[in-house]
Amino acid sequence: MTKHVAVLMGGWSNERPVSLASGAGCAAALRRAGYRVTEVDVGRDIAHVLEQLKPDVAFNALHGTFGESGMIQGFLELIQLPYTHSGVLASALAMDKHQAKIVFKAAGIPVTDHVIMHRAEVAKAHAMLPPYVVKPISDGSSFGVFIIKEGQSHPPQEILREDWNSGDDVMVERYIPGRELTCAVMGDVALGVTEIVTDLAFYNYEAKYAKGGSSHIVPAQISPNIYDKVQKMALKAHAALGCRGVTRTDFRYNDKAGEDGELVCLEINTQPGMTETSLVPEQAAAAGHSFEDLVTWMVEDASCNR
Repeated sequence: MTKHVAVLMGGWSNERPVSLASGAGCAAALRRAGYRVTEVDVGRDIAHVLEQLKPDVAFNALHGTFGESGMIQGFLELIQLPYTHSGVLASALAMDKHQAKIVFKAAGIPVTDHVIMHRAEVAKAHAMLPPYVVKPISDGSSFGVFIIKEGQSHPPQEILREDWNSGDDVMVERYIPGRELTCAVMGDVALGVTEIVTDLAFYNYEAKYAKGGSSHIVPAQISPNIYDKVQKMALKAHAALGCRGVTRTDFRYNDKAGEDGELVCLEINTQPGMTETSLVPEQAAAAGHSFEDLVTWMVEDASCNR
């Protein structure tokens, strides 16, 4: 019997457009793979919608607070509908960058120094010597991220704007110059390492999703030692938080710091972008997995009690 897959997408977070793109791409690939697919633009009536649809599996293509913070995962556990990606606790930990870094550090994964401050205090005076980064604790796709450069006379004032909706407490962390690296994990296997190159200030929302905003080098042109280290750290981060399914862990690598350089883990994404040109499908393709193979693996891996 053909499995009925409900692709959960959209929602109401800042990342709604990204989620809609991911969901549409995954739904199309799942149909090509032979599944019966229903695309669900998730609203507050999701319980009623799923009760009517009665799918066999929920493919979670949501991004942002509700979709990757443990909320939708908890609901799916409650109704015992098998779902993709990580479970409640791993999702909640990964979404909270402060808590995730505490776990990473305890597991021996190098992270940047940081402090948590109210955004009003951040706007008053430099929280640390520039250069440093200010970012929301629990938002994705680089929303609300500011890089304060060396020699900059004042902290970011935009953080006080009235339409700010990324929480009052923010993370201030030391800026690591150098290269942007990322590595996906599929089950218990680390895929390849990608270097992300952009002419913009950093790998922000525009760099991630605008045409020509960035280019991806797969595999990254780094030493075999660092390549192997990134893969091992991605696996370690995935395991430390108790993640399941597919994740993607982001790193900064300063190859000019000492003999081996400085490699630090920035964060882990439990709901990485899933369009055909996104980082995870690119890495999967480089490892010999088509987009259809990837989403099929994710559906067959779906479960409760994750």
